[in-house]
Amino acid sequence: MLQWVLTNRAESIGTLLGLWYIWLEIKGHIGLWPVGILMSGFYIYVFYSSKLYADMGLQFYYLIVSVYGWLIWLTVHPNKNKKQELPITHCNLKTAIYLTLIAIPLYGLIAWLLVSFTDSPVPYCDSFPTTLSIIATFMLTRKIIEQWLVWIVVNVASMSLYIYRGLNLTAGLYLIYAILAVIGYLKWKSEMQQKNI
Repeated sequence: MLQWVLTNRAESIGTLLGLWYIWLEIKGHIGLWPVGILMSGFYIYVFYSSKLYADMGLQFYYLIVSVYGWLIWLTVHPNKNKKQELPITHCNLKTAIYLTLIAIPLYGLIAWLLVSFTDSPVPYCDSFPTTLSIIATFMLTRKIIEQWLVWIVVNVASMSLYIYRGLNLTAGLYLIYAILAVIGYLKWKSEMQQKNI
Protein backbone atom coordinates (compact mmCIF):
# COMPACT_ATOMS: atom_id res chain seq x y z
CA MET A 1 0.00 0.00 0.00
CA LEU A 2 2.79 2.44 0.91
CA GLN A 3 4.60 1.73 -2.36
CA TRP A 4 1.38 2.40 -4.29
CA VAL A 5 0.95 5.76 -2.51
CA LEU A 6 4.58 6.74 -3.11
CA THR A 7 4.39 5.70 -6.76
CA ASN A 8 1.18 7.70 -7.26
CA ARG A 9 2.67 10.80 -5.62
CA ALA A 10 5.85 10.51 -7.67
CA GLU A 11 3.77 9.98 -10.80
CA SER A 12 1.68 13.09 -10.02
CA ILE A 13 4.76 15.27 -9.53
CA GLY A 14 6.43 13.77 -12.61
CA THR A 15 3.28 14.47 -14.63
CA LEU A 16 3.23 18.14 -13.58
CA LEU A 17 6.93 18.50 -14.35
CA GLY A 18 6.33 16.77 -17.70
CA LEU A 19 3.69 19.31 -18.65
CA TRP A 20 6.02 22.15 -17.71
CA TYR A 21 8.82 20.48 -19.69
CA ILE A 22 6.78 20.14 -22.89
CA TRP A 23 5.57 23.74 -22.59
CA LEU A 24 9.19 24.93 -22.34
CA GLU A 25 10.16 22.64 -25.24
CA ILE A 26 7.48 24.09 -27.51
CA LYS A 27 8.73 27.58 -26.65
CA GLY A 28 12.30 26.45 -27.36
CA HIS A 29 13.24 27.68 -23.86
CA ILE A 30 16.49 26.45 -22.31
CA GLY A 31 14.72 25.90 -18.97
CA LEU A 32 13.38 22.63 -20.35
CA TRP A 33 16.68 20.93 -19.50
CA PRO A 34 16.72 21.47 -15.68
CA VAL A 35 12.99 20.66 -15.52
CA GLY A 36 13.75 17.49 -17.48
CA ILE A 37 16.38 16.52 -14.93
CA LEU A 38 13.86 16.84 -12.08
CA MET A 39 11.16 14.98 -14.02
CA SER A 40 13.55 12.11 -14.74
CA GLY A 41 14.34 11.71 -11.06
CA PHE A 42 10.68 11.16 -10.21
CA TYR A 43 10.06 8.84 -13.15
CA ILE A 44 13.04 6.63 -12.29
CA TYR A 45 11.12 5.66 -9.17
CA VAL A 46 7.74 5.38 -10.94
CA PHE A 47 9.02 3.09 -13.69
CA TYR A 48 11.08 0.96 -11.30
CA SER A 49 7.97 0.41 -9.17
CA SER A 50 5.98 -0.50 -12.29
CA LYS A 51 8.66 -2.88 -13.64
CA LEU A 52 9.08 -0.83 -16.81
CA TYR A 53 12.84 -1.17 -16.75
CA ALA A 54 13.58 0.16 -20.23
CA ASP A 55 11.64 3.31 -19.38
CA MET A 56 13.50 3.53 -16.08
CA GLY A 57 16.84 3.20 -17.88
CA LEU A 58 15.69 5.84 -20.34
CA GLN A 59 15.28 8.27 -17.46
CA PHE A 60 18.98 7.84 -16.59
CA TYR A 61 19.77 8.59 -20.23
CA TYR A 62 17.56 11.70 -19.99
CA LEU A 63 19.55 12.89 -16.99
CA ILE A 64 22.78 12.68 -18.95
CA VAL A 65 21.42 14.07 -22.22
CA SER A 66 19.73 16.93 -20.35
CA VAL A 67 23.11 18.10 -19.11
CA TYR A 68 24.49 17.71 -22.65
CA GLY A 69 21.54 19.56 -24.22
CA TRP A 70 21.83 22.32 -21.65
CA LEU A 71 25.50 22.81 -22.56
CA ILE A 72 24.79 22.73 -26.32
CA TRP A 73 22.01 25.30 -25.97
CA LEU A 74 24.36 27.52 -23.93
CA THR A 75 26.89 27.63 -26.78
CA VAL A 76 28.70 30.96 -27.06
CA HIS A 77 28.97 32.39 -30.58
CA PRO A 78 32.73 32.49 -31.34
CA ASN A 79 32.68 35.76 -33.31
CA LYS A 80 30.39 37.95 -31.24
CA ASN A 81 31.33 36.87 -27.70
CA LYS A 82 27.63 36.66 -26.82
CA LYS A 83 25.15 33.87 -26.49
CA GLN A 84 23.49 32.89 -29.74
CA GLU A 85 20.30 30.87 -29.91
CA LEU A 86 20.73 27.45 -31.49
CA PRO A 87 18.78 27.53 -34.76
CA ILE A 88 16.01 25.07 -35.62
CA THR A 89 17.11 22.83 -38.51
CA HIS A 90 15.85 19.95 -40.63
CA CYS A 91 17.24 16.43 -40.37
CA ASN A 92 19.39 15.85 -43.42
CA LEU A 93 19.57 12.46 -45.16
CA LYS A 94 22.98 11.59 -43.71
CA THR A 95 21.79 12.21 -40.14
CA ALA A 96 18.56 10.28 -40.76
CA ILE A 97 20.55 7.28 -42.01
CA TYR A 98 22.91 7.41 -39.02
CA LEU A 99 20.02 7.64 -36.56
CA THR A 100 18.24 4.72 -38.22
CA LEU A 101 21.42 2.63 -38.18
CA ILE A 102 21.73 3.36 -34.47
CA ALA A 103 18.04 2.76 -33.66
CA ILE A 104 17.70 -0.74 -35.15
CA PRO A 105 20.47 -2.47 -33.18
CA LEU A 106 19.69 -0.35 -30.12
CA TYR A 107 16.11 -1.68 -30.12
CA GLY A 108 17.45 -5.24 -30.38
CA LEU A 109 19.90 -4.66 -27.53
CA ILE A 110 17.31 -3.11 -25.21
CA ALA A 111 14.79 -5.88 -25.94
CA TRP A 112 17.44 -8.57 -25.37
CA LEU A 113 18.48 -6.98 -22.05
CA LEU A 114 14.88 -6.87 -20.86
CA VAL A 115 14.15 -10.44 -21.90
CA SER A 116 17.41 -11.79 -20.47
CA PHE A 117 17.84 -9.85 -17.25
CA THR A 118 14.48 -8.53 -16.04
CA ASP A 119 11.01 -9.71 -15.21
CA SER A 120 9.45 -7.15 -17.56
CA PRO A 121 6.05 -8.36 -18.72
CA VAL A 122 6.30 -6.33 -21.96
CA PRO A 123 9.97 -6.27 -23.05
CA TYR A 124 9.41 -5.67 -26.77
CA CYS A 125 6.71 -3.05 -26.28
CA ASP A 126 8.85 -1.32 -23.62
CA SER A 127 11.90 -1.30 -25.91
CA PHE A 128 10.21 0.41 -28.87
CA PRO A 129 9.36 3.82 -27.34
CA THR A 130 12.56 3.71 -25.32
CA THR A 131 14.67 3.40 -28.46
CA LEU A 132 12.81 6.14 -30.29
CA SER A 133 12.98 8.40 -27.23
CA ILE A 134 16.77 8.13 -27.21
CA ILE A 135 16.85 9.15 -30.86
CA ALA A 136 14.31 11.98 -30.45
CA THR A 137 16.09 13.42 -27.40
CA PHE A 138 19.37 13.53 -29.28
CA MET A 139 17.56 15.32 -32.13
CA LEU A 140 16.18 17.82 -29.58
CA THR A 141 19.68 18.65 -28.34
CA ARG A 142 20.41 19.79 -31.91
CA LYS A 143 16.99 21.45 -32.40
CA ILE A 144 16.09 19.20 -35.34
CA ILE A 145 12.42 19.85 -36.15
CA GLU A 146 11.65 16.23 -37.08
CA GLN A 147 12.17 15.25 -33.44
CA TRP A 148 8.53 16.27 -32.97
CA LEU A 149 7.40 13.64 -35.49
CA VAL A 150 9.37 10.96 -33.67
CA TRP A 151 7.83 12.11 -30.38
CA ILE A 152 4.32 11.69 -31.79
CA VAL A 153 5.06 8.00 -32.45
CA VAL A 154 6.73 7.62 -29.03
CA ASN A 155 3.85 9.26 -27.21
CA VAL A 156 1.14 7.12 -28.81
CA ALA A 157 3.12 3.90 -28.20
CA SER A 158 3.92 4.92 -24.62
CA MET A 159 0.35 5.90 -23.86
CA SER A 160 -0.81 2.40 -24.83
CA LEU A 161 1.90 0.80 -22.72
CA TYR A 162 1.09 2.90 -19.64
CA ILE A 163 -2.63 2.16 -19.89
CA TYR A 164 -1.75 -1.55 -19.99
CA ARG A 165 0.42 -1.17 -16.87
CA GLY A 166 -2.20 0.88 -14.98
CA LEU A 167 -0.29 4.18 -15.03
CA ASN A 168 -3.32 6.22 -16.02
CA LEU A 169 -1.96 9.65 -15.08
CA THR A 170 1.16 9.01 -17.10
CA ALA A 171 -0.93 7.70 -20.00
CA GLY A 172 -2.94 10.93 -19.86
CA LEU A 173 0.29 12.91 -19.84
CA TYR A 174 1.45 11.10 -22.98
CA LEU A 175 -1.87 11.82 -24.70
CA ILE A 176 -1.26 15.50 -23.96
CA TYR A 177 2.35 15.07 -25.14
CA ALA A 178 1.10 13.67 -28.46
CA ILE A 179 -1.19 16.65 -28.98
CA LEU A 180 1.51 19.09 -27.92
CA ALA A 181 4.04 17.42 -30.21
CA VAL A 182 1.80 18.33 -33.15
CA ILE A 183 1.57 21.90 -31.82
CA GLY A 184 5.33 22.01 -31.23
CA TYR A 185 6.04 20.83 -34.76
CA LEU A 186 3.77 23.48 -36.26
CA LYS A 187 5.24 26.23 -34.04
CA TRP A 188 8.84 25.30 -34.88
CA LYS A 189 7.96 25.06 -38.57
CA SER A 190 6.43 28.55 -38.44
CA GLU A 191 9.55 29.91 -36.68
CA MET A 192 11.78 28.34 -39.32
CA GLN A 193 9.75 29.93 -42.10
CA GLN A 194 9.85 33.36 -40.42
CA LYS A 195 13.63 33.22 -39.98
CA ASN A 196 14.16 32.15 -43.59
CA ILE A 197 12.24 35.15 -44.92
